[in-house]
Amino acid sequence: MPQFAANLSMMYPELPFLDRFEAAAKDGFKAVEYLFPYAFEANELAAHLNANGLQQVLFNAPPGGTERASIAKAWDVDGNRGTACIPGREAEFKAGVELAIRYAEALKCPRIHLMAGLIPENLTREDVQATYISNLYWAASTAAKAGLDVLMEPINTRDIPRFFLNRQNHAHEIIGMVGASNLKVQMDLYHCQIVEGDVAMKIRKYLPTGQVAHFQIAGVPERHEPDIGELNYNYLFKVIDEVSEQSGWKGWIGCEYRPKSGGQPGGTSSGLGWLKSQATTA
Repeated sequence: MPQFAANLSMMYPELPFLDRFEAAAKDGFKAVEYLFPYAFEANELAAHLNANGLQQVLFNAPPGGTERASIAKAWDVDGNRGTACIPGREAEFKAGVELAIRYAEALKCPRIHLMAGLIPENLTREDVQATYISNLYWAASTAAKAGLDVLMEPINTRDIPRFFLNRQNHAHEIIGMVGASNLKVQMDLYHCQIVEGDVAMKIRKYLPTGQVAHFQIAGVPERHEPDIGELNYNYLFKVIDEVSEQSGWKGWIGCEYRPKSGGQPGGTSSGLGWLKSQATTA
């Protein structure tokens, strides 16, 4: 049975953020991920992890900005979705990565996702790829000194139009161009299904390479629980188990979905039948 991490940015939305750690632990999760930690002090988050016996397995570097107020504005107001591919924002990108590394060390989190960003309106993907590769090389080299992996995630352009990175093969090509062993892919099966499909075969192709560090899941197309929608996750979890056994992969699957009844008290917990069924069939 794969290891599942609760995504606290999307799950338990009826609760204040810091109360979601306890809720996830009570539902049996042993690990968490979320979008950003920067609204809180690292030691405060670490205390909630420790109090609930949870591991932090992933979070994102800032989407833009360099400190608490500007990071929140970049995401919520300006619509920034990363700066890694954007020419002229290299210093901002580097400052964000350095901040993320400090949080990762405090939270004992082994990996950070570097959002690629939106292709500027006056440029093409080809125009900005050199900036992306250069920034990734710097980030991977810097993170390696702290023993951390840095991740990139192909994201569908229906949810985030003009996002730079959309396909699994492109992500793996870039790994080859950067040439850093700690640069890896965050393989979100929700995005993969929307952009490419053929999800099981992509798991079989890419997981054995050692270049996939983390999975994420959600039902397609509504992004609810994984047992709602067109993807057969029971089958895909078996594929991951099978390939993991052959390749030695021991990573986490992040539950990055919006619970269908999540706004109601107990709504996230009531939708975890899919998780309980995994435990009974393991």
